[in-house]
Amino acid sequence: MAGIYIHIPFCKKKCYYCDFYKSTNQGLKVQLLHVIMQELEERQTEFSGEVAETIYLGGGTPSVLSAGEISGLLMQVRRFYNVQNSAEITMECNPDDITPAYLSQIRETGINRLSIGIQSFNDSDLKLMNRRHNSVQAIEAVRSAQETGFNNISIDLIYGLPGQTLNDWKENIRQALELNVQHISAYCLTYNEGTVFYKRLKSGILSELPDELSFQQFDVLREELAKAGFEQYEISNFARNHLYSKHNTGYWFQQKYLGIGPSAHSFDRKTRRWNVSDNLKYIDGIENGTRYYDSEELSPSDRYNDYIITRLRTMWGITENEIGEEFLSHFRKNIEKYCKTGHILNKNGAWVLSEEGLFISDKIMEDLIFVPS
Repeated sequence: MAGIYIHIPFCKKKCYYCDFYKSTNQGLKVQLLHVIMQELEERQTEFSGEVAETIYLGGGTPSVLSAGEISGLLMQVRRFYNVQNSAEITMECNPDDITPAYLSQIRETGINRLSIGIQSFNDSDLKLMNRRHNSVQAIEAVRSAQETGFNNISIDLIYGLPGQTLNDWKENIRQALELNVQHISAYCLTYNEGTVFYKRLKSGILSELPDELSFQQFDVLREELAKAGFEQYEISNFARNHLYSKHNTGYWFQQKYLGIGPSAHSFDRKTRRWNVSDNLKYIDGIENGTRYYDSEELSPSDRYNDYIITRLRTMWGITENEIGEEFLSHFRKNIEKYCKTGHILNKNGAWVLSEEGLFISDKIMEDLIFVPS
């Protein structure tokens, strides 16, 4: 399995919690799309012999593009890459970009999975985050997508927001379930350095939600989604009827992927590469042949650590036969205490997080990674 990720670095306005690379100035959009097309062509040899089973348009906000622009990108991918006929093709979109006409048009391009950035069904929360849609638009966007024929829809939600009560969060979950989507990604708010939320936290304008309340919200999330038939296949991701995100699952299984566009990352199991997070430098690099990316060769310990950090997050867990012999004793020594406390369980030969382990997953991963002396 292999995947192609294309980063669309434009947003109509910046959300206060987000630290992904993006720009609100769309003046470079036409030029940037042209060089993205060029990068796709130039890097085709890196995917020689691979079949792309997933394509993911992320951002930023890919739904700022017209259906014609999306069609052009996907045609370029198909021109230079071997794309599986049944490939999962996901597009991230904002609720207020979605209209019935637009949905029909992008469906014709081959998009067959939508990831809709709702974040909250509470208008006060949306305003706090500087989102550009309201709760009514969020609900209408999902329903319009369903009416247009999309039957693989994911929505994003955020919990742990400043001032968010347990009842507020329960209402978000209730509304999400009422929409009958196939997939829900729910993330605890992180105050990433450089964001407006981070600055407001440091200046005392915002207060972090107590850990205990965030844990309660996570617990309620898991409980309510399980009752509704959702499977928690990764710490923050829940799916019905095995409709996991194939693209993201590829990341967690260390599958090869190609990242196209500013700030996009690529991985071929031996090296990792990342493009510059700057539209102008990216454009200049491709147009004039200057270096627009960095890369690193992964050491055996890098590969082991990547495996631990990605796979332990999932329901598939860690198997010892996928760990290099040189790291087995380190792994066994450090996992033992968590087995004794019940934070780690062995299921069918795989080490997985227990319900209690989910709450301290970061600490467990920290102890399991290998730091060369």
